[in-house]
Amino acid sequence: MRYLILTYYTKADGKIDEAMTLARNLKQRDLQTGSVILDFKKLQVVKAQLNGASVPKDFNRIVEYYMQHYKSTIERLFKENGYEIDYKVKETSDVSGTSLVHQL
Repeated sequence: MRYLILTYYTKADGKIDEAMTLARNLKQRDLQTGSVILDFKKLQVVKAQLNGASVPKDFNRIVEYYMQHYKSTIERLFKENGYEIDYKVKETSDVSGTSLVHQL
């Protein structure tokens, strides 16, 4: 797999729901509906929009955030695309950590 695609949906009661998928190739539907799309082969942010507003496309920062929720999936994506990940997670509530990526 190459892409991590996160889609946010607003439910009828106003709550936001998140759906995460992995893909080998991007489809037009993914580009239209996905809120956050990360390319783990090129280590870049394809799309980053939340509630219709663009957010900074900083790959490391976005990966650090989602590492808290999808750690094993993200580690697998790095490994499958030829990268080794070294990271340190700080034990504070306001700082998520630092990640460094090395190509194998």
